[in-house]
Amino acid sequence: MEKELHQLLDECISLSGEEDLETIRTVLSGVKNKLSGKNSTFIDGLLHMDRRIDSESCEIDIPITRLLDNTLGIVHGGFTATVLDTAMGTLANRLLPEGFAAVTSQMNIHYLAAGIGDSIHCKATLIHKGRSTIVLEADMFRSDGKKIAHSSGSFFVVEKQHKK
Repeated sequence: MEKELHQLLDECISLSGEEDLETIRTVLSGVKNKLSGKNSTFIDGLLHMDRRIDSESCEIDIPITRLLDNTLGIVHGGFTATVLDTAMGTLANRLLPEGFAAVTSQMNIHYLAAGIGDSIHCKATLIHKGRSTIVLEADMFRSDGKKIAHSSGSFFVVEKQHKK
């Protein structure tokens, strides 16, 4: 397996120009972030998420890199959705007692402007917390301060399953 990975990486490097090499570096750095414990999941690591959370909000910052580009050279809407969902889900889970988790049951996104610039900032806040559902909203801004998306989400409260 290790030999195959080295061969694949060597092939990718030989096919790459400078911009592609920077994207490969970004991806490998993100994987390292996960493996070293800096980020809790691979998606957090790949997106280089910087997450701050308290009892009222969750904020996430990510740098805009070519990894996030769609065919128009702007942030792909799926990455925008991922960061919005992550911010809301993180806050929802923070608000629950031990042994419970929140999973997304519905999410609505209004895309308002192109994701361009140096970075993206997302902030999620609580709208409603019930026994079985939590409703949150999140806004995402690009580095010049322009809002690029607004989202709302509903989350089911579920009991965590114990792994055997």
